[in-house]
Amino acid sequence: MKTKFINFLKLVFPSTYTELAVFLFFIVCYGILGSYIALHYRIIFDSRIPWDAYFSFDNKSILMTGGSFERHPLSYYFFNWIREFSLFISGGKMDANFRLTLAWLSNIIITLNIVQVFKYVKNIIQLPLWLSLLIVLFFGAFATNIILSFTPENFTYTLFLLSLYNYYAAIKLRKEEKIPATALSLAGITIGGLTITNFVKVFIPLIFEKGIFTSWKKFGNATLRAIIAVICFILLYLNRIDFKYQNIFSKTNQQYEKFSNVESMPTWDMILSFFFGGNILFPSFIMSDKHNMKGFNFKGLYMDLYSSAIPYFFVAILLILISWSYFKNFKNKWVQIITISFAVDIIIHCVMRFGLHTSYIYGGHFVFVYPLLVGWLFFAYRSSPKMMSFLTFIVAILFTYLLINNIFRMAEFFWFMENYYQ
Repeated sequence: MKTKFINFLKLVFPSTYTELAVFLFFIVCYGILGSYIALHYRIIFDSRIPWDAYFSFDNKSILMTGGSFERHPLSYYFFNWIREFSLFISGGKMDANFRLTLAWLSNIIITLNIVQVFKYVKNIIQLPLWLSLLIVLFFGAFATNIILSFTPENFTYTLFLLSLYNYYAAIKLRKEEKIPATALSLAGITIGGLTITNFVKVFIPLIFEKGIFTSWKKFGNATLRAIIAVICFILLYLNRIDFKYQNIFSKTNQQYEKFSNVESMPTWDMILSFFFGGNILFPSFIMSDKHNMKGFNFKGLYMDLYSSAIPYFFVAILLILISWSYFKNFKNKWVQIITISFAVDIIIHCVMRFGLHTSYIYGGHFVFVYPLLVGWLFFAYRSSPKMMSFLTFIVAILFTYLLINNIFRMAEFFWFMENYYQ
């Protein structure tokens, strides 16, 4: 038991000096950003603003209730702990110290997410250290990581849990070991409990366990593990809603109708600017007049469609790189797991159009896929110095533009806070 606990700590937290250096670098960067915002502005949490202060995140709603039960089945319990811990630190007041605690919890979680991606690139893909650092710096500058580093939301914790589980599953597959029923159930409860659409992703690695489709015994064992995880999740979910399962279907239909019928923008542009682009490269912002249904008016900030050719070109190049990686590594089971997981989100948001008009906020469900697929592309050409140099040059250019653009857009975000959230 002691060995398992130590291995768990090594899995979740930095376990080498290099991983510790990555952790410290990003926790300082994100920590300075989040601390300044928490201490000088009320945008992270304002008891009068339940949703939509910035980029459609529901900070107050999530912290107080865990969000709607049909989309976030078990997050109620999780955010009760987050809220109570933050109130304990702030002495029971929802003040600057309360916001600072929330920001630092988000900061730590997103930094650990960065560490998980670094571990995967370094230990599973086994890229050189300098290249692993380049990829993780590129990933760290993504819009989703920057925003979630101070945002107390489901997406913040989901991003970490998904990147952690993908790394854990990759280790198991590399060792040709089964994912235990306990780990599978825990992953289902935490990942699916925070956002139900991610529940199916937990079972994707099972498909690629060795001999799963050539041995009835192995297939039956995997099925049994999956059934145990599903039963655990369903029982906890039903207990959360007092076994009134009819509410799940009625609420789900309401949510789908509400978030899938927005026709204000071209579908193709929302897919490129929001789903594929907005969670990585900030577009420009637009403001909106909002109210809390109780007489309090406030300003909300949303992402706009890209307004010049360069961002579209950036997104196109990145999509070419990850598509290239997929086809080049088609027989690679780790790449298939990552891509199938990504396909789940593409179907939900781009095909079914659920939340497509604000799909930039859903990056917490899939944004870790980009650095991993880019890493696998480098792996495919590890024996070709010319291709390695070419790909390194491309990623370095993308990283440079990404960093400049996102710093500029964050300056606009600070202007917004300075004017409306003092």
